[in-house]
Amino acid sequence: MEFFPNKSQGFIVYSSGRRGFKYRILLPSKGGPDRGAALTVTGQKEKKTKKTSIKLSNQEFNYYTARLIMMRIKTPKKKRIIRELEKRRPKLIETGKKTLILHGTKTSNVLNAVLAEIYHLKRDNAIKYTRKNDNLRPFESGGEASLEFFSLKTDCSLFLLGSHSKKRPNNLVVGRTYDHHIYDLVELGVENFKSMEAFSYDKKLAPHIGSKPFFAFIGEGFESVEELKHLKEVLLDLFRGEVVTNMNLAGLDRVYLCTALSSNKVFFTQCAIRLKKSGTVVPRIELVEVGPSMDFVVRRHRQPDERLRKEAMKTAPKSTKKKEKNVKGDAIEGKIGKIYIPDQKVGSVSLPNKAKGVKRVRREAKMKDESREPAEKKQKEDSD
Repeated sequence: MEFFPNKSQGFIVYSSGRRGFKYRILLPSKGGPDRGAALTVTGQKEKKTKKTSIKLSNQEFNYYTARLIMMRIKTPKKKRIIRELEKRRPKLIETGKKTLILHGTKTSNVLNAVLAEIYHLKRDNAIKYTRKNDNLRPFESGGEASLEFFSLKTDCSLFLLGSHSKKRPNNLVVGRTYDHHIYDLVELGVENFKSMEAFSYDKKLAPHIGSKPFFAFIGEGFESVEELKHLKEVLLDLFRGEVVTNMNLAGLDRVYLCTALSSNKVFFTQCAIRLKKSGTVVPRIELVEVGPSMDFVVRRHRQPDERLRKEAMKTAPKSTKKKEKNVKGDAIEGKIGKIYIPDQKVGSVSLPNKAKGVKRVRREAKMKDESREPAEKKQKEDSD
């Protein structure tokens, strides 16, 4: 058995036997290297040679070390980290979904502008990575691992991946994740792109950050064609932001228009809302195109697995409050309750002997008896 350090500040324990060899990778800890997390790698011995001279490469060692780091469970001690983890925990009512914007192996100028414009529209709840990534291939098996890792790292449930190739120029992949695993995917080709700078309009009409948009889906294809129905769901999830119940009319300042040009082509643009006087309480609405504007060509799409869909669509049971008896609410007086008091039965309650009221009653009864005595004596004398 041999025990020696590695360049990555880890330790490898190598042991050889009759049937095979074994590597144990140990991560250092405060209690010594033998008390850290460990991962065992086994292999078969070569039959011709008596000695085993197999070593782990630096890439293999880094891979297994990364797995060990993920296996170790650390309890956070800093309050800031605890608060951040509390935000990421599942909630009964989820907040707005964050979007992760990524670049593939190669991107074009058009695609860079598209990703920048979408980030500008969602900059209040979006994260953008500018480095190129070689191993992001969501439609291929094994190409999802890096995307799921980035989703877990940034806590984003939506992602946009831009790539450019001869086979698929100006390619944009929009996807959703559930529990930081790929849920569904839509691959789009971008054509006829116009940025916001190409439109001339009053800058006061520019949409504000945090405002809520309208959505208008024009065309029967969004109800009949499977690809367009799927695209409609993804676009709604991508641009609607946080779901609210009440809203101020001043917060509605833009409209996303999606027009189905064919069974696989959609025209997408953004328009600002201009409110004008109409002579009534309801104002007259005019639309001013502010961009960006582009055509989406649906290339590939992948629906979620039925088992995963059922799991993702589960909702928590509504916590119904038990009805409080004899309690009602009032807008002015607030909470009002009724109290029912049983019959006290005062007449049958025994009173103490020293009560003043009893003495007075006895005194009055004695006085009545004395007044009756002379009348009785007179009756006796008359009878004599």
